[in-house]
Amino acid sequence: MNFKKTILITGGAGFIGSHVVRRFVARYPEYRIVNADKLTYAGNLENLADIEGRENYFFERTDIVDKKAIADLFAKYRFDGVIHLAAESHVDRSISGPDEFVQTNIIGTVNLLNAVRSQWGSDCTGKLFYHISTDEVFGSLSKEGYFTETTPYDPKSPYSASKASSDHLVRAYGHTYNIPVVVSNCSNNYGPNQFPEKLIPLAINNIKNQKPIPVYGKGENIRDWLYVEDHSSAIDLIFHKGKAGETYNIGGNNEWKNIDLIRLLCRIMDSKLDRLEGTSEKLITYVKDRPGHDQRYAIDSSKLQNELGWSPIPDFAKGLELTVDWYLRNTQWLERIISGDYEKYYDTMYSGR
Repeated sequence: MNFKKTILITGGAGFIGSHVVRRFVARYPEYRIVNADKLTYAGNLENLADIEGRENYFFERTDIVDKKAIADLFAKYRFDGVIHLAAESHVDRSISGPDEFVQTNIIGTVNLLNAVRSQWGSDCTGKLFYHISTDEVFGSLSKEGYFTETTPYDPKSPYSASKASSDHLVRAYGHTYNIPVVVSNCSNNYGPNQFPEKLIPLAINNIKNQKPIPVYGKGENIRDWLYVEDHSSAIDLIFHKGKAGETYNIGGNNEWKNIDLIRLLCRIMDSKLDRLEGTSEKLITYVKDRPGHDQRYAIDSSKLQNELGWSPIPDFAKGLELTVDWYLRNTQWLERIISGDYEKYYDTMYSGR
């Protein structure tokens, strides 16, 4: 089959990546979509079981830190575009083990940039390297104001520092080697398929099983929540219509204190599980705050909305309800994640291929 374009999506078995891969495979049958993922604890091919038989979908188990493996991958597929999502992303893990974040988020990104530079050379017509980043590179906000595309970087954790470094490198390669690059910085994502170390799926699982819901400090930290399908649609739009050399902020326009979010989630779960309202709130347990915990993130995504016509779900409660419904329908998925059985999926489906 002749494909119009061949697109590499790194980290495509992860939470956000799997939604992007599914969207591109379904919406662009004329594209060959190559999902390259190391399949660490957060990469789960079950997330893509519904599309793995599609003619335009290809999976490659690849570690972006492995320079030769990346060079071989580029030689095999001759990519026209890269959507780079592969990253270590959990702040708590970066505090306890920062080295892996430096390797994956910085060295891995450089390996991809060098492969692009080597293969595309001076003729980058129709090519694009799209780097997905986070709002955490901007540091912490006070009660007023928003992160914009020109907000100075001020990362506060090893995770955000490693992402800030990769952002700078992408832009530097774009400027120095004339590679068409684009960067987007997103707010906190939530939705189906998220690994249950993150706040919302962790709380859903604990509420369901009537276990304590850990809340850092007093729960006063504020985050802007972005539904993962909204993020996926923004990535699609930026990849196809964004301007090379530009940065786009992607936010959900949904600022919530952690404690208020958890209380809303408790009410939704009580309703879904036919429990008396207020039952799940009794599970809230305040724990010692983590080191360097940023107080507030909030993104101004007006550039993306005004220039490219994007908009997110306006009602956070609706997105949260969709998320709860998915987890309650997919209890086996969650149980396999928690037990570690999801790691067997690759061996079952891909051994011998």
